[in-house]
Amino acid sequence: MSFAEQLNRLQAFLDADELHDEALDYVAAHGYLTALSICSEVVPDREWIDALFAEEPHYKDEAQRTEIEETLVQLKAHISRQLAADEEFELPCDLDLGEEPDDSDLRGWCIGFMEGVFLREAAWFETAEEEVSEMLLPIMVGSGLFDDQPEFADIASDANLMDDMIVQIPEALTALYLLCNAPDEKPAILKPRHH
Repeated sequence: MSFAEQLNRLQAFLDADELHDEALDYVAAHGYLTALSICSEVVPDREWIDALFAEEPHYKDEAQRTEIEETLVQLKAHISRQLAADEEFELPCDLDLGEEPDDSDLRGWCIGFMEGVFLREAAWFETAEEEVSEMLLPIMVGSGLFDDQPEFADIASDANLMDDMIVQIPEALTALYLLCNAPDEKPAILKPRHH
């Protein structure tokens, strides 16, 4: 079975209604795996897989469980390679929140990404809190999880500003990846620190 076919089967599995309400669908799972691929601390497969599903899915049999879990691990490796390739990172959805942000795939992707960050929050912010926060901002805005905070509410109420931030997501991901995984190669958008 090709990787594309495996992904189709994974997508059908994750997008089915049978999963727990808090389980991540395919697009959210992609965001989640992207965050895990960027994080400087490696999260054990068993831990992130269990967290992704919120509770054990009802697999048909052991073969299906193995296939789904192995495809998730392969997808994570694929995302890591994409991030390391230093090309524009492609999201599995449009960079657009549309008329109904809560129903958009991009919002789901951003929420999934933030779930991945929350899994190892300390590791994300331990070395360069300010830079990481700055780069995470477009994703945080896209997720809608922080709209109850005044500065996020201000951004959310300005459609042009929202769009400007959303289109920065691929660039922010590359910068985050470099910052967390190749700290000696400072991404261009960071100003040098004066000691």
